[in-house]
Amino acid sequence: MSGTTQNVWHAFHESKEINMARESVKARERKRQELVAKYAAKREELKAKGDYAALDKLPKNSSKVRLHNRCLLTGRPKGYMRRFGISRVVFRELASQGKIPGVKKASW
Repeated sequence: MSGTTQNVWHAFHESKEINMARESVKARERKRQELVAKYAAKREELKAKGDYAALDKLPKNSSKVRLHNRCLLTGRPKGYMRRFGISRVVFRELASQGKIPGVKKASW
């Protein structure tokens, strides 16, 4: 985890709990990430050769386009903020509590 992500993680666990995604959904996403990492080199090799028949025989979930960014804390798939690795809902809550370093509420 990066420094900001780690700080957010600790801040979240100190605050109140938020509705979480089902564990099966999060596990499925983790499995996809593992498959993508496992077959990445082989995929690149087959693409370079132009061997699309062999590429088609690899598992569908080993394709990088099937991954979906999810909130690290809740597993929420929508409203994901890449810089922090969390959803906008969790970000807003933690930012308003002052638990994300360098982030404060705008006022003008």
